[in-house]
Amino acid sequence: MQLKTKFIIMIALITCCSYGVTFYRTSNFQEDLVVQQATRQAKMLFDQIKLTRQWVADHNGLFLVKEPGVEPNPFLPNAQIQDDEGNWLVKRNPAMVTRELSAYAAEKGMGQFNVTSLNPMNPKNVPDDFERVSLEQFNAGMIESISIEKAENSHRLRYMAPLEVDDRCLECHAVQGYKIGDIRGGMSVSIPIDWAYAEIRQNNRLLLNIAIATIIIVSLAIYFLFDLLVAKRLKLLARQMDSYPQKLPNGPNLDNLKDEIGSLNSNFHKLCDRLEQSQQELDKTREQVFQSEKQAALGRLVAGISHEINNPLGGMQNCIQTMKRSMDKPDLMERYMKLLGQGVERIKGTVQQLLNIGRKEPLEQIEGNVDEMLRDCLELTCVGRRNIELDMQLGIGRPLLVGMEALRQVVINLAGNAVQAMGETGGKLQVISNIIDQQLVISISDNGPGIAEGHLDKIFEPFFTTKEVGEGTGLGLSVSYSLIEQMDGELTAGNNSDGGAVFTISVPLQNKLETE
Repeated sequence: MQLKTKFIIMIALITCCSYGVTFYRTSNFQEDLVVQQATRQAKMLFDQIKLTRQWVADHNGLFLVKEPGVEPNPFLPNAQIQDDEGNWLVKRNPAMVTRELSAYAAEKGMGQFNVTSLNPMNPKNVPDDFERVSLEQFNAGMIESISIEKAENSHRLRYMAPLEVDDRCLECHAVQGYKIGDIRGGMSVSIPIDWAYAEIRQNNRLLLNIAIATIIIVSLAIYFLFDLLVAKRLKLLARQMDSYPQKLPNGPNLDNLKDEIGSLNSNFHKLCDRLEQSQQELDKTREQVFQSEKQAALGRLVAGISHEINNPLGGMQNCIQTMKRSMDKPDLMERYMKLLGQGVERIKGTVQQLLNIGRKEPLEQIEGNVDEMLRDCLELTCVGRRNIELDMQLGIGRPLLVGMEALRQVVINLAGNAVQAMGETGGKLQVISNIIDQQLVISISDNGPGIAEGHLDKIFEPFFTTKEVGEGTGLGLSVSYSLIEQMDGELTAGNNSDGGAVFTISVPLQNKLETE
């Protein structure tokens, strides 16, 4: 998953969580606000009804003309009276006025209100569950009761407060044993609030739509801004990194940036400059080490070759002295002249081999006879070591286009190490060459003491050596490993099952000419 995708997902999740909390808190706040407003409305209506009741009580009730539907209250004394004109008037006390006003309000959808008590005189004033619980709480000292009820998919707020007995109430309730200050009951007010919940749902839908639109807009904006300001610049910087070191980074589009990516680009350029400088120094040092090791190898060879040259020189000197004494013997002169020619050819061949070793630079691809190069290197390495049994199984048999001089240096180093490992007692040096799966494979093994297990992973490290001080620099195998690696090959070391060390060189043959 791309970084910008992860970034957008995280921003979207954070935004969703933030809007979720906001949405939840806003919804609860709206509901609390609706309850508070409805409660204030219910209290106002309660106070209005209470004032109306007081007005009716102050005027000793209301008297209405008796007619169908306007019947006297059987629970009131003096429930009806007759005026001077003979009309019957029906009395309405505060409770009845309250009940009839509630019926009118219910028809208009404005709410309901009811006066009740735990011991009502009129069965119509029997309290419901909310009212009964509230009345019991009033007796315990509570001053008001509020509740939200839901019935048949409609919501209403129930508010109830106690009604205390005063001197105006004793006219009707004295017979019930009430005294001034007693709580004779309470009045409940019901306010429909479905409209409020409808508005809450509408507001919630609006908030949800705004949240979704905001999340989409913010995510798209962040996506494109991230792609423009970060992703594209990082891709450009990544392309520069991928092209290095084949192509030096230039980054013209990033050099003028003053932000973190510009700083990263600048630091990358500085790093590339340091790497280029270090690579130049490393190449220079490697060349110096290569030449030093090559000279050291040549020195070791010269020590053995001097014996090879001295032998024919001694024989040639004896021939010359004999010829001086036998100038009158043509047959003898002809014989010794032939021996002198053989000695000169032998010395010339030895010197030519030395010149072949030191005349070319490493890694130069030339076409040559690898088997012949191996044969020359091994003969030179074993010069003066008559106790070395040389077993050469050279199976290439045709010219190859390879880094001939680098291979020559590596073979001399490995063969020289094998000869030194076998010591004065000598032993068997075996060299096998072949082509396997388009790979030039050369194996050099001896029957010496082998390589200690603890040294196998260190022998190719620079300056690591098991030889005495002054006998080795610890660079031979390191240089050899580096040369083979530069040819995209592999140099490995191990031990034979029957004793001795074995080094295997594997170099790929890359073009058609090499594998035909």
